Amino acid sequence: MALVYDKICHGSLAILIDPDKEGSVDIDKIIENAEKSGASLLFVGGSLVNSPLHEFVERVKRMTSLPVVLFPGSAMQFSPKADGILFLSLISGRNPEFLIGQHVNVAAMVKQSNIEVIPTGYILVDGGTPTSVQYMSQTMPIPSNKHEIAVSTAIAGELLGLKAIYLEAGSGALNPVPLKMIEKVKENISIPLIVGGGIKTPQQVTYALSAGANLVVVGNALEKNPLLLTRS
Repeated sequence: MALVYDKICHGSLAILIDPDKEGSVDIDKIIENAEKSGASLLFVGGSLVNSPLHEFVERVKRMTSLPVVLFPGSAMQFSPKADGILFLSLISGRNPEFLIGQHVNVAAMVKQSNIEVIPTGYILVDGGTPTSVQYMSQTMPIPSNKHEIAVSTAIAGELLGLKAIYLEAGSGALNPVPLKMIEKVKENISIPLIVGGGIKTPQQVTYALSAGANLVVVGNALEKNPLLLTRS
């Protein structure tokens, strides 16, 4: 059963936690309140992830019944302990390392692990400030007003056989992905649409879902306020 993919298709909210933030933010509180926030999935990942990933994933799984899904920034960020992995190809960029290179390095381990794999087209959108993913991937984001480029990129990803599209403004973005871009991309693809980056309020989550996102990802905002999305 494709549990993770079903949650992406029919969920609404995913919480992103960065193992490297442990000790500087209240990750335990974020995990504790994830289900109260209405989250369907927990994403684990970051630009670097220098912390022991296996141990972190195991600890997270002990604290929640939500599926734990890897959101990797590189081939090093893999753990067979997770329930699934977004196998991300940075299709908005032209750096072969993040289109296919990193994937080759970890492919055999991923296949042997038997965890659920979601091939995902990752599209970086300008969020108003340079972000970690832009620096680490050495790729330029799509300008936030160039909806047609985002649409064509998403269509290309679907035609290549990818199973989901992820519109990402980047961690710490000043602005989220524009609602009009979400609408236009969703109108032109038949696979699930994930949206993240720069989402700081419950209202922005609602707006992104109304615009067509299947799943909205919140991370940085919860590091500052773990109770931000908690339902009363």
